[in-house]
Amino acid sequence: MRLSRYFLPVLKETPAEAQIVSHRYMLRAGMIKQNAAGIYSWLPLGFKVLRKLENIVHEEQMRAGHVPMLMPTLQSADLWRESGRYDDYGEEMLRITDRQGRDMLYGPTNEEMITDIFRSHVGSYKDLPLTLYHIQWKFRDEMRPRFGVMRGREFFMKDGYNFDLTKEDALHAYNRHLVSYLRTYERMGLQAIPMRADSGPIGGEDTHEFLVLAETGESEVFYDSAVTDLRFGDRAINYDSHEECAAVMQEFTTKYARTDETHDEALFNEVPEERRRVARGIEVGQIFYFGTKYSEAMGAKVQGPDGKVVPVHMGSHGIGVSRLLGAIIEASHDDKGIIWPEGVTPFHCGIVNLKQGDEEADAACDTLYNSLTALGLEPLYDDRNERAGGKFATMDLIGLPWRITVGPRGLKNGVVELTSRRTGESEEMTPAMAVERVAQIYKGLTVRGI
Repeated sequence: MRLSRYFLPVLKETPAEAQIVSHRYMLRAGMIKQNAAGIYSWLPLGFKVLRKLENIVHEEQMRAGHVPMLMPTLQSADLWRESGRYDDYGEEMLRITDRQGRDMLYGPTNEEMITDIFRSHVGSYKDLPLTLYHIQWKFRDEMRPRFGVMRGREFFMKDGYNFDLTKEDALHAYNRHLVSYLRTYERMGLQAIPMRADSGPIGGEDTHEFLVLAETGESEVFYDSAVTDLRFGDRAINYDSHEECAAVMQEFTTKYARTDETHDEALFNEVPEERRRVARGIEVGQIFYFGTKYSEAMGAKVQGPDGKVVPVHMGSHGIGVSRLLGAIIEASHDDKGIIWPEGVTPFHCGIVNLKQGDEEADAACDTLYNSLTALGLEPLYDDRNERAGGKFATMDLIGLPWRITVGPRGLKNGVVELTSRRTGESEEMTPAMAVERVAQIYKGLTVRGI
């Protein structure tokens, strides 16, 4: 993409309403624009990253054997009355009456709707296990929406629901989701720690939240510092294996890590003092097992192998896709702007022409642009007739991991400059070598499934 043809409304000044880093940089980098309190338009750069995150979530869900679908944003209140949650959910639920006088709601979650779909079409244990999921916009009418996409009213979320014949099978689904989430977050360049949490209005006793450590996190967390040394990496795993998934669950949840709602001071004090940590965390996902809570209330039953009709065991599993953008920025930035991990960057590489209009510089930039594009990469070429300082400031702000700088002086020596956004280190090399270096970086990520 040539920047002269792109829509990137960069702001020089920080809007007064932006209180945290991610909100400031998302506004300044032209990623979002507020439409109403807690509701945002996603401008091209922000939308591009949002779609990358969505694709990673889809890929890892399908890798784990989960089946994608799509449910509507508006739901019938009757389903929620049937489960008993319509009045219990509180004022965060946006309740609507249509022109026929029917009570509707803008879905904050989809347990009732997915249970209704399941009971309408599945009646035998032979159709189990089954996990259905979708990625859809949700709405929760927060009393005080703030921090940009971190606590908005409208948000983009993946929510999945497993249906299993027995508790044992459902807990395997729980473990399977934990494994798939670890892979998902690491592909995004994040370390999201699974922590014992409170189930809230979803219900159930078994639940873990995934939290990214950040000073601006809303949750106070208590953990053994040894959990920060754990990495899933690119290990292969058989998602159908109860033993393999359970082993990963044990590995990542045995050490103490809890949110403030479930914190146990006595257990925490058993952690060696030098490893005890109290910090803030950003929730980016949660998994639940809630047994037969919804299936019993709504009649989601199947005939078992012995002929008896029994309610299915269920769980729900969410990832805050739009919130992840804020979390990634909170975890990866400096005083100049965003630093995108390679796995989620909107463009793979920036090209800066230091002297737009110079015949040799223009030709070299065009060659770089075409060479990177031919390799399946997406460069962002700053071909504007602007000062070099302004071009560098824009590239630093939007945070592309790599930048190739082209100028007449370097070209006289047959070189361009390749710069790492994360380290700030630069290296001179031929244009062909710069293309090869960038291609190798992203090829390595693809080979590892990252």
